[in-house]
Amino acid sequence: MTIKINYFNAFKNKKISHIVIFVNEKFNTNNIKKFISNSELLYINDILKTSDVKKNLQIFEINSKRKIVLVSIKNNIKTSDVESLGAEFYGCINQRKDSQYIIAADSIISKINNFLGYFLHGVKLKSYEFKKYKSKKEKRLITLSVTGIKNKPSISTQLRFKALEEGTFYARDLVSEPGNILHPDEYARRLNSLKKDGLKINIYDEKKLKKLGMYSLLGVGQGSVRGSYLVTMEWNGLRNNSKPVAFVGKGVCFDTGGYSLKPAKFMEDMTYDMAGSAAVVGLMKNLALRKAKINAVGVVGLVENMVSGNAQRPGDIVKSYSGKTIEILNTDAEGRLVLADALTFTEKKFKPRFIIDLATLTGAIIVCLGSEYAGLFSNDDKLSKQIFNAGENVEEKVWRMPLHKNYDKLMNSKNADVQNINYVGGAGSTTAAQFLQRFILNKTPWAHLDIAGMAFSKYGGALNSGGATGFGVRLLNQLIEDNYE
Repeated sequence: MTIKINYFNAFKNKKISHIVIFVNEKFNTNNIKKFISNSELLYINDILKTSDVKKNLQIFEINSKRKIVLVSIKNNIKTSDVESLGAEFYGCINQRKDSQYIIAADSIISKINNFLGYFLHGVKLKSYEFKKYKSKKEKRLITLSVTGIKNKPSISTQLRFKALEEGTFYARDLVSEPGNILHPDEYARRLNSLKKDGLKINIYDEKKLKKLGMYSLLGVGQGSVRGSYLVTMEWNGLRNNSKPVAFVGKGVCFDTGGYSLKPAKFMEDMTYDMAGSAAVVGLMKNLALRKAKINAVGVVGLVENMVSGNAQRPGDIVKSYSGKTIEILNTDAEGRLVLADALTFTEKKFKPRFIIDLATLTGAIIVCLGSEYAGLFSNDDKLSKQIFNAGENVEEKVWRMPLHKNYDKLMNSKNADVQNINYVGGAGSTTAAQFLQRFILNKTPWAHLDIAGMAFSKYGGALNSGGATGFGVRLLNQLIEDNYE
């Protein structure tokens, strides 16, 4: 699906007969007279008397070639609500297969700056589709002609939304790819291509990882014929030596569970076990495209957790990059093993202001929070509050969960420094986060986002039509804009 947006001061194309007009939450039509004929106004008012005005959108089919769409703006509307309105509008026009609409921008009555920008951003986000492997390609163009706008949005404003869309779509594309295509080797190659966007890319292959001593990460991928990698992406938007902000992502391109094999049901969904890394990649691409005034680094661990004669076994003990030893009691608790080395490496090499990691880490967080909130675990109250507020602003919500030293006893191993699961049972998401916290060695402010319930949607959400959501890109971009630029 392609959305084309044109800007005009007045109506230019008389052939476009479908029009979008904004009204208040009560669907008051006093201000829409100049956009439609008297007969159309009488018809609309008559219908409104008997229709459900609780809806955000009302579509009036005047005839087979003429539709009038009224979009209501609530008094206390937020920018995220405006984006949702745009997404809802797209959902309506996509179902109807209409291809051209006029948007009457001068009908907008709202205190929100750049209301139209947020509305169109919602349209674009909702329009995403992943049909790369469909043999029948449906090429469809929807043209939105914006009229009655005195000044076209500035280049910087347009760039901000475009960068966010491209970053989010790139993350969704990565998550949507099947495991036989986006294995770690291919993933690393794609990340190397991001140099063209201005990112500095370093790829650590198995030889380099062994030299560094990253045997926690390497152990996860040793059963695969594919390579294992750690990839760093740097964006230096300040051109100075200020400490960067850092983001770390779990990139398990396919997760069988290893010898602790997953049930066959829904195992095909394990292509999205790299969604944490995809969010980091999408964020870094977004920062580069919009020339963000921030120094930032993204680090992703790329592996494939497979079953083979060389695969890691339950009971194995590995030495992590931190020097701590880990007893592997369950090979399906593999994401934390990848993150353990990535977190310590990020802290030591880049000495960042903070570290935020993202991972589809535990099924337990879905049991707890469903698909409405990501789990937030952190050693820093200030950072937690900033992430929470950013999530509320863009409707990528998080909920803080507990970390406490009392949970440590559940992760202490008799044979090594730490074990990779809690065999007593319970608190699965918290003990996983408690495990990760042990690999933050220098008290760097750190937050862990367990996005297992948020990375993929069977049914679709406000700003996506089902499948990969790209969760985390817009959240972390908002965090940076609000607090660090």
